[in-house]
Amino acid sequence: MAAPSPGPREVLAPSPEAGCKAVASRSGRRGLLWRLRDKQLRLGLFEISPGHELHRLTCMMQAGLWAATQVSMDHPPRGLPTQADFSEVLTQVHKGFELGTLAGPAFAWLRHSLGLAEEDYQAALGPGGPYLQFLSTSKSSASFFLSHDQRFFLKTQRRREVRALLAHLPRYLQHLQQHPHSLLARLLGVHSLRVARGKKKYFIIMQSIFYPPGRIAQRYDIKGCEVSRWVEPAPEGSPVVLVLKDLNFLGKTIDLGPQRSWLLRQMELDTAFLRDLNLLDYSLLMASQQLQEDERGPGGSLVFRSARSVQGLQSLTEPGAQNLRLLPEGPNALHIVDGPEQRYFLGLVDLATVYGLRKRLEHLWKALRYPNRAFSTVSPALYARRLCQWVEAHTE
Repeated sequence: MAAPSPGPREVLAPSPEAGCKAVASRSGRRGLLWRLRDKQLRLGLFEISPGHELHRLTCMMQAGLWAATQVSMDHPPRGLPTQADFSEVLTQVHKGFELGTLAGPAFAWLRHSLGLAEEDYQAALGPGGPYLQFLSTSKSSASFFLSHDQRFFLKTQRRREVRALLAHLPRYLQHLQQHPHSLLARLLGVHSLRVARGKKKYFIIMQSIFYPPGRIAQRYDIKGCEVSRWVEPAPEGSPVVLVLKDLNFLGKTIDLGPQRSWLLRQMELDTAFLRDLNLLDYSLLMASQQLQEDERGPGGSLVFRSARSVQGLQSLTEPGAQNLRLLPEGPNALHIVDGPEQRYFLGLVDLATVYGLRKRLEHLWKALRYPNRAFSTVSPALYARRLCQWVEAHTE
């Protein structure tokens, strides 16, 4: 990759051919038209149509991401990311807003290495179709979106979380190289958005763990603790899909058969990496669906994928230490594990919370409020060990 000039750059962004004409919409119905899209199985997701209160914001995101991806298409990666690539900030000026792309060349290299075509990435995140809003049960103040095809997940982030993600980015890429079938969510981009002269808002883009979503039955967010880890399930027959939590999973198991030993080992590898980065409060996302007849049986639709974390890059780790497995054919194979009867979607997300002074004080407060109970704010070593123990206890 040709090393760009280090430091911030500011350019006048091109406009996508199919621009989001409703960006300037001043509909008085804003916020009143949140509705499900009846024609497709998008249960629990709200299409951000022109009347939606977030429509103007997401149209800016779409136009900005279309232009940002065009830069990486015009200047494709040619080699490993350099230090300048990790520190680059590109600001593109649009009518009424600015979109910043942080470490753009490094993320473009990762997308290319994962076999993700920039044209597909641009089409999914650009103005071709409305984003979907996901109303989460999370206590976080973050906003959550999905691309119109539900392949990519977007989440707003605090500035300190973005700083942590970018500081760890070189080691994150190295971990994916050393452990090609890692459960860590694939982070595909980090951006900032400033409307007029307002305050910058940050958001990240990653591959959705729950993709393809068509037959998924239940979704869970697991942290390995009990305090505030229950969600009231939706009534039977309700179209709303909730992401349930640890206590909702009581009495259930994940039946992986021969794949169980792989999962336990990969959890150890990934959580040890996060522990060494001094991170906590991440989640194991999990969902399941019934395997169809042509997906079952030894071999079935399984193929052995490359022993590399990324295409065209030889791992520095011996194959035996990479913890490789058979991957199913089709999209999102890195986050799909097939058991004898069920297909499971698994991935570790929210990789940006550092155990600093703020979290240490929170730990002391929770220890007083919840004596002898398991809560999420604990040391990274305990957090990693406890989540691995949860997986071991709930799999067979």
